[in-house]
Amino acid sequence: MKTITLIAAASKNNALGKNNDLLWHLPDDFKRFKKLTTGHKIIMGRKTFESFPKPLPNRTHIIISRDKEYETGFDSCIVVHSIEAALKLVENDTTSFIIGGGEIYRQSEKFANRIELTRVHKAFEADTFFPEIDLNDWELVAEEYHPRDEKHLYDFTYLSYVRK
Repeated sequence: MKTITLIAAASKNNALGKNNDLLWHLPDDFKRFKKLTTGHKIIMGRKTFESFPKPLPNRTHIIISRDKEYETGFDSCIVVHSIEAALKLVENDTTSFIIGGGEIYRQSEKFANRIELTRVHKAFEADTFFPEIDLNDWELVAEEYHPRDEKHLYDFTYLSYVRK
C-alpha cells in the first residue's frame, strides 16, 4: 500500500512556527524525523524549504511554489507549482512525506493516509498552524510520551494516526 504521511511537530494549540522558524528545539524529534524521512521524497512549500540552511541529506525535496521562475540550484530538489503536481512525482513510491508548512498541510491532508505528529505540550504564539485533526477521519494507532529533560525544554508525545 502507498503511504502519504503528513509529518509535523505542533504545539497543543497547533502552532508550527513563527517568522519561518521553529518555536522549540527537540533533538529526539529531529532524530525521529530523520529516521522516518531518510531515503524518501519529502514535499514542502517554498518557505519551509528556505528555512533550511541547505537541503536535507538523502532525501529528494519536492518544493511547491507559485513562482514559475523559482529555482533552488540543488540537484536533490524539484520545483513544482501545485500539490497535485507534487503528488504525481510520488505516485510510484511506497512512502512519501509532506513536511509543511501550514498551507501545504491544509491542501494535502485529503490526500494523506497517515499522520506522524509530535505534539508539544505547551501553547505558543505563532503565525503558522497545523490543521485540526478530525477524529471522525483519523484513528490514533500509536502514542509515545517523552518527558521534559536536560535536552528538551518541553514534554511531547509522538502520535501516529491512520485514515479511517
